[in-house]
Amino acid sequence: MFVCAAILIPAAFSQDAVSIHLHKAAQFLSAGKLESAESELQSVLQKSPQEYRAQDLLGVVRVLQRREAEAETLFRQAIQSKPDFASAHAHLGRLYAQTGRDGDAIPELQRALQLDPKRTDASDALLQIFRENARAADASGDLKQALGLLIEARKLAPTNPDVQFEFASAAFKMSLLQDAVDGFREALSDRKNDALAVYGLGRAYGGLGRLEEARQEFEHYVALRPDDPYGYCSLGITLAALDRPADARTQFRKSIALAPEQTEAYFRLGSLELHTNDLDAARAHLQHVLGQDSNHSGALSALGRLEFSQKHYPEAAGLLVRAIAGDDSLLEAHYYLALTYGRLGQKADSDREFERVAQLQQADVEKRRSLLHRLVLPPPTSTPK
Repeated sequence: MFVCAAILIPAAFSQDAVSIHLHKAAQFLSAGKLESAESELQSVLQKSPQEYRAQDLLGVVRVLQRREAEAETLFRQAIQSKPDFASAHAHLGRLYAQTGRDGDAIPELQRALQLDPKRTDASDALLQIFRENARAADASGDLKQALGLLIEARKLAPTNPDVQFEFASAAFKMSLLQDAVDGFREALSDRKNDALAVYGLGRAYGGLGRLEEARQEFEHYVALRPDDPYGYCSLGITLAALDRPADARTQFRKSIALAPEQTEAYFRLGSLELHTNDLDAARAHLQHVLGQDSNHSGALSALGRLEFSQKHYPEAAGLLVRAIAGDDSLLEAHYYLALTYGRLGQKADSDREFERVAQLQQADVEKRRSLLHRLVLPPPTSTPK
């Protein structure tokens, strides 16, 4: 890794005795003849102990010999001899990166790029650090840190589709939906049939309420991955939001045919039938979900709504209480529970639930405003189909 960058250094030197030794050393390095390279470099340093180019190349030799501590000393000496020598900063930064000292590596690599923006070895190493640390931050739940690192990675590699995809995914997780759209679109400008980027773009469009654009992306996705049940489910959700219930049913049934053991498409189909007032079909689908997962908060809430609509208030209350126990942020469940308590004459309980509804609305005004158009879509199958 170090040799490829090192052998370019002597080419710019005048053909004096020092540059001849350096050129030979670089040739030996390229050929893997470390002892011969060291001999050339030591001959230079014996006569000129502060020769920064020789110090830097000898540091490369030490890295290849796995003598990292000596390599670090030599790179530091080269920087001390010539602080604006980009090669030594790059090599020291890469050494730190290889030995797990990312915090030390970053400033050295950044300094190398300030001095020589064309040093791809430095930019590649820095990019890898940002991406690896972003993945670690994401895994630990520190989404803000992950996004910050990917913003830096994006500055380094604005046309890299992998970086754009990772940035867009992080932005989506933080509900920065327009940033997510921009990132996914950049990723797709280079790889038009990247299925996960297509799906991510569809989810981001859905979150923004740009439903027709979301539909187009999900149709593209299911064409790319016809065996992924979640693609059809997400397309169905989008079609339902576009008030195309017949088309939505078709997509939900395709999803179920591919994965009959799932609950998501059954839940969505039950919610659709509830919306279209086919209560018997809605009940059958929602009860199927609860047969698979008795604590499915969405299905409990929807079935509670159904019981409320049929004036089965005690049954509705029981279902809605269970839904809230599983997910206290379900605004709809709190709202219908407040109405149900009112029908049952339990005014204090009803007032408490209406107060909770107000709290949820106040906590996320933007979410409340976009409630009818904001889609919550399942993730795709991560492995290619």
